[in-house]
Amino acid sequence: MASLPARQTWLRASFALLLSLTLAACGINSIPTAEENAKAKWADVQAAYQRRADLIPNLVATARSAANIERSTLEGVINARAAATQVKLTTDDLTDPAKVQAFQAAQSNVGSALGRLLVTVEQYPDLKSQARFADLMTQLEGTENRINITIRDYNGAVQDYNTRIRTFPEMIGAKLVHGSKPMTPFEAKAGADVAPDVGALMNGS
Repeated sequence: MASLPARQTWLRASFALLLSLTLAACGINSIPTAEENAKAKWADVQAAYQRRADLIPNLVATARSAANIERSTLEGVINARAAATQVKLTTDDLTDPAKVQAFQAAQSNVGSALGRLLVTVEQYPDLKSQARFADLMTQLEGTENRINITIRDYNGAVQDYNTRIRTFPEMIGAKLVHGSKPMTPFEAKAGADVAPDVGALMNGS
């Protein structure tokens, strides 16, 4: 028969193991892990949009210097970019649908302005044939594709996090320990979540 100290040690060890399993089941560790993963994915989205914003000044300058493109078209791209850069969204704002929607709308306006510019470029074959402009178009196309990929990954991470904080038993830790709130997925307007086909626009198709 086990001695009293040995039995107490065993009971303590059993209790510690049971407690750790219970806490793990309640999402003590998995909830913040899922939240940090979603925030990291959002950082990728912002980096992709920043890359597009960085390309726009060079794109506009090249178009302006090489062709007499309508001033309003170029100003539309410049103004849309300027407005979008003013809309700041931190990871703490990802639980606020209104702020996420404002960010989405601003970026959607940039995409629309770029689309109008690319259609206008069709009227200037000399501009399209320039190596510098063609290189910028290639970079823009890659950036638009990257934006879509990062948004898809972010939405997947948000779905995982939101599911965890709403389902048993992880919802216990989410409410009682972390005070977790659902994060907002990126839901662009109809058609805005599809990267513009730069090649098709440049070829007039």
